[in-house]
Amino acid sequence: MTAFEFAGPGFTAEQWNQINALATSLGPGQGLWLSGYFAGLDQHTRALRTGAGLPLATLDPLAPLPPAAPSPRSLTILFGSETGNGAGLAKALGEAAGRLGVEPTVVDMADYKLRRLKDEQDLLIVTSTHGEGDPPLSGKGFFEFIESRKVPRLPELRYAVLALGDSTYEHFCGAGKRLDHRLEELGATRLGARVDCDVDYDEEAASWIKAVVAKLTPPAQAAIGGTLARAAGVQPGSPVSPPVFDKRRPFSATVIENLVLTGRGSSKETRHIELSLAGSGLTFEPGDALGIVPRNDPRLVEALLDTLSLSAETPVSIKERSTTLGEALGEALKITAATPRFLEHWATASGARELEDLRGDRQAEARSAFLRSYHVIDIVRRFPVQGIDPQTFVASLRTLQPRLYSIASSLPALPDEAHLTVSTVRYELHGEARSGVASGHFAERAEPDTTVSVYVQENRHFRLPDDDAPILMIGAGTGVAPYRAFLQEREARCATGRSWLVFGERNFHSDFLYQTEWQALLKDGVLSRMNVAFSRDGATKTYVQHRLIEHARDVFAWLEEGAHVYVCGDGAKLAPDVHSALRTIVQQQGGRGKAAADDYLGALQRDHRYQIDVY
Repeated sequence: MTAFEFAGPGFTAEQWNQINALATSLGPGQGLWLSGYFAGLDQHTRALRTGAGLPLATLDPLAPLPPAAPSPRSLTILFGSETGNGAGLAKALGEAAGRLGVEPTVVDMADYKLRRLKDEQDLLIVTSTHGEGDPPLSGKGFFEFIESRKVPRLPELRYAVLALGDSTYEHFCGAGKRLDHRLEELGATRLGARVDCDVDYDEEAASWIKAVVAKLTPPAQAAIGGTLARAAGVQPGSPVSPPVFDKRRPFSATVIENLVLTGRGSSKETRHIELSLAGSGLTFEPGDALGIVPRNDPRLVEALLDTLSLSAETPVSIKERSTTLGEALGEALKITAATPRFLEHWATASGARELEDLRGDRQAEARSAFLRSYHVIDIVRRFPVQGIDPQTFVASLRTLQPRLYSIASSLPALPDEAHLTVSTVRYELHGEARSGVASGHFAERAEPDTTVSVYVQENRHFRLPDDDAPILMIGAGTGVAPYRAFLQEREARCATGRSWLVFGERNFHSDFLYQTEWQALLKDGVLSRMNVAFSRDGATKTYVQHRLIEHARDVFAWLEEGAHVYVCGDGAKLAPDVHSALRTIVQQQGGRGKAAADDYLGALQRDHRYQIDVY
């Protein structure tokens, strides 16, 4: 065997010949010293790769090597999100962990392989709550598994939960609380206390991320991560460059068109809004939503200021940003529906016994009923406070949150535009006409050539399949909006897959949204089939779920042939009723029992062939 043939990996023939010549010329003891030197140099090189290298001058070939760093624990960041907030926070959490040298796996609950749970070491969960304490739709399967008897004990697991919710609901952050308690029952150890965040979650979430990431790794590993971040030019805690326009920096979109879709005599008002995205660089896919940053009704702002005897020009600060009271109430703070936080502040400020009696966990039901009947303006009128401090009043209100609307258009079909289908919310309370913040703005103040602040909110759980796959689209009212985008997209792509739309509304003559468009799509073959249900046209009310039952044989045939099912609309009634109808269809047409039918639909959901987008 030649010297070159004996060489280890990575040496060229020339390098090995040089090393061999050097080795044969060494005197007694020099080879041992050189061996130690190269061992130390190798240790230094490895350390440099992890950011913990020492100057070459400090290497001592005869000194013992430092102990190896502890093996890093695996980290999974799991999120369940309804509006994208949870997904965004999970991404930020993953980036924060990455800056400390930890390589996390960030995964949506809908895509999580449940069998992995028993092998997890560190698990961080960010979850929103849907409705009254329910998990987000994307997390339904994970919650069912972890709350079942099939889940294993998890004594080796460390975990932490960040819960997102809305304090106007009685079961605030209920989904996060359920997971936190269940993991404790399974023997897991908390890395940190659960934090329950309201809709203005930024500061609390940032503090939780900072605290929990600091506990992920031993100090030596954290030091290595810090050195790595500095070597890469990224300081720990520095923000990642955001997209040009997002939730925090929305784009000012110009209103192109604002039309009433519903006809004369309709019992409701639904509008078609067209917005220009030209120059924004914003892109979206069918199924995504447009976030609207609303503005409060100027008349309500004026009424509130008059009631409080405060000036719009009074300086105040919101999260360390200086502004005026008028601007804060008009654009930054929620001044319509009151929250438990506002009730707490006003009870203290007013000393009103009726408000004091609504405090405490035992009064949750009474407090919720009161808040449904009294807005901020109603409370300050009924329980007046003289000389209220403007900054104190501002601190009692929470941040005005964006509204999400399904995008009703396709970019390939209509470049640089986003269309919305908006139902105007109008009602009466305490003898006064009230309206929804965003829908009222569209109805009363969003005229053509005015601007609206917008951003795109991705919805990965409502996506078109391959162009040749059949789709069954079920929606009522404004829930038809994403299907308009679906069909525009399929037409632009010359998709060959069949499409079936089941649409419901109140009355045929006044509420058949986009009727002429559907007729044209049917004529051109882009829409293969359409069934409608108008609930107030007949002696008995007929809804979309009834149409599905009527055509049960065809519905089941489409499912068996690989159709993807979509449900969009009201989450309280439409989605459960449609799900029940689909279960009945699978039972009757597939010859299955109730449990087997549920398994069938569950498999469709896991395979992303049954997707739901509700509000």
